[in-house]
Amino acid sequence: MQVLKFGGSSVANAGNIQKVIDIIQKRKTGKLIIVVSALGGVTDLLINAAGLAEKGDEKYKEVIEETRQRHLNTVNELLPSEQQTIVTRIVDHSFSEIENICNGVFLLQELSPRTKDRIMSYGEMLSSQIIQAAFPKEAMRWVDSRSLLVTNDNYGMAAVDLSATDKKIQDFFSSAQEDLFIFPGFIAADKNNITTTLGRGGSDYTAAILAAAVNASVLEIWTDVSGMMSADPRTVTAIKQIPEISYREAMELSHFGAKVIYPPTIHPVMNKNIPVRIKNTFAPEDEGTLIKNEADAGSNIIRGISTVSNLILLSLEGSGMVGIPGFSKRLFEALAGASVNVILITQASSEHSICVGIEEQFAAKAKQVVDHAFAYEIRTGSIEPLRIETDLSIIAIVGDHMKNHTGVSGRMFAALGRNGINIRAIAQGSSERNISAVIGTADVKKAVNILHEEFFETTYKQVNLFIAGLGNVGRKLLGQLESQKDFIRDNLRLQLRITGLANSRKMLFNDEGIDMKNWETALEYG
Repeated sequence: MQVLKFGGSSVANAGNIQKVIDIIQKRKTGKLIIVVSALGGVTDLLINAAGLAEKGDEKYKEVIEETRQRHLNTVNELLPSEQQTIVTRIVDHSFSEIENICNGVFLLQELSPRTKDRIMSYGEMLSSQIIQAAFPKEAMRWVDSRSLLVTNDNYGMAAVDLSATDKKIQDFFSSAQEDLFIFPGFIAADKNNITTTLGRGGSDYTAAILAAAVNASVLEIWTDVSGMMSADPRTVTAIKQIPEISYREAMELSHFGAKVIYPPTIHPVMNKNIPVRIKNTFAPEDEGTLIKNEADAGSNIIRGISTVSNLILLSLEGSGMVGIPGFSKRLFEALAGASVNVILITQASSEHSICVGIEEQFAAKAKQVVDHAFAYEIRTGSIEPLRIETDLSIIAIVGDHMKNHTGVSGRMFAALGRNGINIRAIAQGSSERNISAVIGTADVKKAVNILHEEFFETTYKQVNLFIAGLGNVGRKLLGQLESQKDFIRDNLRLQLRITGLANSRKMLFNDEGIDMKNWETALEYG
């Protein structure tokens, strides 16, 4: 049995859904489980409608109508006219329920997590039923995930009872006769059959739970990119696709901002040693990335570079901390009591200070609870009030095989230092699978490109030039660079690229490089 999950971009509209149907039809051997997300962007629209209703803003009705119309348009484009009536009735009934719930929220101006989960659940419920109706010839059985996935009542990010869920899934498939099943992702139910949701990446998690319960041969995550990449393609142009990666490396990269797969997805399949393949719905012939227990390292020491933005550093310092046990415990208890998640920890061996990284949104709350927890020590002067540094990000290099190579951290920090990037904090676990550094958010793009060049781009060194002054000398220089660029590349291994030009009147920037044949015309629009 195989499990295929299709994300929101894969089912964003009728054209994309048809691509999904074509992919499924080509998998005719054995049983298939299909898991789908809501139509791309629909969950955000439903959250927006609920939020407007909570604020007493009647525009929530317009958002609901816009979302309803989008589903109806998809039905009309995807299904033949004789099949549209039943599915249109399902869509209209669902949006009637959504509007009724939002009317209640509007009147009370209160949106509980439980109500929000109920509203969000309609996205996956509708997309899965539309796809089932559109699937030709062979029967595709629609299954309500809420009947099989059991969670607690932590609405918004419910924890799955894997033991109870596995039993329900196994019992269901032991008697099911069909070969093709479709499940709405992201949604589940608690022991009282009240709708819950599984949080960020919940549809991936649904697919992983199903794959583990049925001992699937493979879990495929279909998205809009051809696998995992060595860095964010929006930041690095000379990006490398990762053919293979281990479960643990994938978890490290996904924890540090790689959006292709989410950390909870990996745990169920890793325990059963089920391989995961990341595939591209819009380029199905691409191999994608295979995630498995032991991955071939290839020629690269590290597997990828990832970042986490919107970080702040909390620093607790003071001579009163030295040699006194329990300070760290009190700090983490204060943060945990306020539901503040700690992303990164560093402490000097002198015990004079301890530094933790948290999300920027929790800055005020963290300051309040930590200063309260250490009020006596702050008042007596043995420690200083909590210090906060803002506008920071984490950059991390990840790879199982770093532990077998000396000098990796040296190369990382030397490359950043040579290029004037200041490091505020450093963290590395004993597994040596991840080296993290805290830097200014303004330096992130530069840092990612520097490290990508250091560890992945061994053929040529990229040199970006900005030329200020375009008189006789500047023009001659541009002409020489253009005429000699091939010689410089082949003999000096330097890839020269003009990324900025300026004269006394205009400036022109282009990260991809300025066309030297038309630079004068382009500069006029600078």
